[in-house]
This record gives sequence, structure tokens and C-alpha cells, in this order.
Amino acid sequence: MRKISILGSTGSVGRSTLDVVDAFPDALRVVGLAAGGNLDLLVQQIERYAPEIVSVRNPDDVAPLRSRLKRNVEIVCGAEGASEVASLPNADAVIAAIVGAAGIPPVYAALKAGKRVGIANKEVLVAAGDVMTRAAAENGGEILPVDSEHNAVHQALRCGGHTEVQRIVLTASGGPFLRRDLDTFSTITIADALAHPTWKMGNKISIDSATMMNKGLEVIEAHHLFAIPPDAIDILIHPQSIVHSMVEYVDGSFIAQLSTTDMKFPIQYALLYPERVAAPFARLDLAKIRTLDFTAVDPQRFPAVELAYAACRAGGSMPAVLNAANEIAVERFLAGELPFTGIVDMVSRVLDRHAGNVAPIGSVGDALAWDGWAREEARGIDVALRQ
Repeated sequence: MRKISILGSTGSVGRSTLDVVDAFPDALRVVGLAAGGNLDLLVQQIERYAPEIVSVRNPDDVAPLRSRLKRNVEIVCGAEGASEVASLPNADAVIAAIVGAAGIPPVYAALKAGKRVGIANKEVLVAAGDVMTRAAAENGGEILPVDSEHNAVHQALRCGGHTEVQRIVLTASGGPFLRRDLDTFSTITIADALAHPTWKMGNKISIDSATMMNKGLEVIEAHHLFAIPPDAIDILIHPQSIVHSMVEYVDGSFIAQLSTTDMKFPIQYALLYPERVAAPFARLDLAKIRTLDFTAVDPQRFPAVELAYAACRAGGSMPAVLNAANEIAVERFLAGELPFTGIVDMVSRVLDRHAGNVAPIGSVGDALAWDGWAREEARGIDVALRQ
């Protein structure tokens, strides 16, 4: 029986994780939950899964949550509470799905405690990749990717040694604007950008898919996960989203991972690895798909991708700054304060301001400090863009 904690249990990845738990009741048991402000759903999860400890983001939610529960459970709160859930001695594995920089401290706590961590939050490795991989190596922790693309690479890499890898190929759906006239990008609405053609995701991730910043962040994440230089990581547009990613080996062989577009597959893989266990989830029918298309990324259509590559090559604090500036840019776009094309413009300006001050990231504190700096810079530039 593998005991797990879930960070972000009321979000889409957290709910999918609980679906996996339901599918394998003899193999998985929930011992810790951390959530945001959706108390209604959290109450249901607590009553159903009986965790030992629960964390809520807001301290003001502790008393209302306790009053609604029929069972006794330890309730903690804030960043310290999420870290306590992540490092729970009784937990064997952690699914980390707290969005944004808030996910960095609890993931670090889990790795310091020697846990297996299934990371669904790109920002953790983008902002503090060196810190996380070092914490895992020094404390017997393990990082397994839950993002479908990196999970696919992890599976494909089981077919050969590290020195046999030519390159990693991450696939991208292309989002809602793959074929939209470039001359109309200035009129893109929030509803347009949220209308992803393949995946059902949260607002922030959907906007990142529309700009393809998500794919740029995945390049940085892959660099840390697999110890691969950025120039050996490529991106191909694959609208069907069936091939989740590929690895090309030195002999010219490609190994690809295919499955339906369902997060339960990579979650199951991360929780039960190295075993493969029969699952009740929907299977892929290749005869119905018939074609698989691949095209190169258009840099004019998706300039965010090259920004991310440049940040990865620069290293140090630059990826943390990229990520934080992008979070604020997306937030302002969703608030109606910034045009869609202004998202990448804002991020580019913040990176330019940071170019002469790139510093090593040696700790979680360093990552969070540069994250905070970039947010303030982005907020100021946002004002300038609206004037």
C-alpha cells in the first residue's frame, strides 16, 4: 500500500489523482491533502478519503472547515501547512499540483524528507530546478513528472542510456491560435484564449498554452529533469495531442509515448512506477485517429518559445524571472488590463531589465526573492503598457 499526499487536491490534477486512487484502492491510500479555498469540495474529500492531515491556504478557513467535518483530522494552514502535508512522515509519495511559485516550498520540503514527488507544477523546476534536483539527490528523494509531455519522455528514456540520447522532442497542440490570422492577434479576447481545442485546464495554464509559453517552460523543466542541454530539446506542433512526446536516439530511432488526453495516465505512472498496472481508463483507438500531424513552431506566431529558450541558456535566476513575469502578465490579461500580445511584450521587457543581474539560484529563498522582484517589475511595466 503506497500512502500519498496531494498538494492542490481540489484542482483538476488533484481531482484526477483521487480518481486514480479510486481505481487502485488496494494499492493507494490518501494520508494528506492541501487545498486552496474550495471548502465545499475539500469537505467531501476529507469525509471520503479520511486523511491524517489537511492544509488550507487561508488561516481564516481553519475554523469554518473544522466546524463542517464529521471526523477528527489535523488542520494546518498557509505555506508552512502545505509543507507539513508534503513532508508527512507517513507519506511515501506526493503529487504536487499547487499552481505557481506557492508550490516551491512544499515540493522542497517533500524532497528534503526523501519523498517521491510527482510534479505537475512547471514553476517548481523552472524557478528552482537546481535546488530541487540537488535536494532529491542528497536526501534520497525522487522527482517524477506528471505533465503529460515530460511523463512521456520519462517513459521513452527507459529504452536507452543517457549517452545514447540525441534529443528530446516535446509536442504541443498549438493551442487555439495555431491557424489564426496573425493580423488579428491584437483583437484576441479572453474567451478566445481560454478556448483550448484539446485539453480542459485552468485559466492560467490555458493562456500559457495560447501563447505557447507553457511549452517554453517545459523546455526548462526538461533540462532539469533529464540533464539535457536546451539545444538538445526541440518542440513540434502536434494538433491531435496523441503523441505526448518523443526521444530520438543517436541511431536515428524515435521512441514515442501515445495515449488518450487524460491526466490520469501520467498520474498513475508516477504513483505506481516502476510497475505498469492494468487500468480502467479509456484506451486509445489508433484506427479512429487515422492521421498524426507534426509541424515546426512558427516564431512569429509564438515568440514566447524563444524567450524561454534564451532564459534557459542564460540559467541562474533568469528562468525564475521569466516565470514570475509571465504569471503577472497572464493575471493582468485575464483581468482585462492587458492585450493578448502584451503578455509576451511584458515578459520580454522584464527579462531585458534583468539581463545584467543574472545570479545563481542556490536556495528556495533565492528563487522566491527573484520571483518577487520580477513580479514587481512586471506590475510596473503593466501600468506603462496601459498608458
